[in-house]
Formats: sequence, structure tokens, C-alpha cells
Amino acid sequence: MNVVTICALISSLSFFAYAFSYFNAPHMKNEFKRFGLEKMGLTTVVLEIIGALGLLVGLKFNFILVISSLGLALLMLAGLIVRLKLKDSIWICLPAFFYMVLNTYIFCSSINLMNS
Repeated sequence: MNVVTICALISSLSFFAYAFSYFNAPHMKNEFKRFGLEKMGLTTVVLEIIGALGLLVGLKFNFILVISSLGLALLMLAGLIVRLKLKDSIWICLPAFFYMVLNTYIFCSSINLMNS
């Protein structure tokens, strides 16, 4: 198992866990209210589920990995921007930053695989 596969599995499982918690833990929905994005909560979670599934499918079809990792990296960039605008602490921003970097790494690595 190579590094990109491990990273894709970690990212995918994390996004599935987040989606599950959104539907089962009230504080997750309250976060979207705090962001002023209550109506975007379900859309965001659906995009995360699609991205997580795409990462798994992308392990077999590299083009899907490229698209999914880019989408999740951009989604986490948007999440990071929202948190920074709300002046959340570094510790609160760290997960969004981590998953943005992780998915950017997957994206760059999968692009390199396409070109080689």
C-alpha cells in the first residue's frame, strides 16, 4: 500500500465519520448555524460524502481521485476561510487546514501519476 492510498483512505474515512456525526450529533448542525451557513450544512455534507466516495473509487480510477481530492481540498479551503473570518482559534482551524493539505497532497500526487 503506497502513501497516496493511505492518505486517501484516511481522508475518506474521516469525511464519512464527519457526515455520520452531522446526522447524529446536534452540535455539528449548530456549527453551521454559528457560521451563518445553516442552509448549506446538508449540501456541504453531501459534497463531503461524494468526495469521500470519489477518493475510494479513485483508488481504482485515477481521474476520479484527481477530481475528488481537488473538490475536498477546495471545500476545506472554504471551511478554513469561514473559520478564520469568525476568528476561531488555531486549534479550531487546524482540522480544516490539515484536510486541505492532505487532499492537496493527494491531488498533486494523483496528477503526477496521470502524467507519468
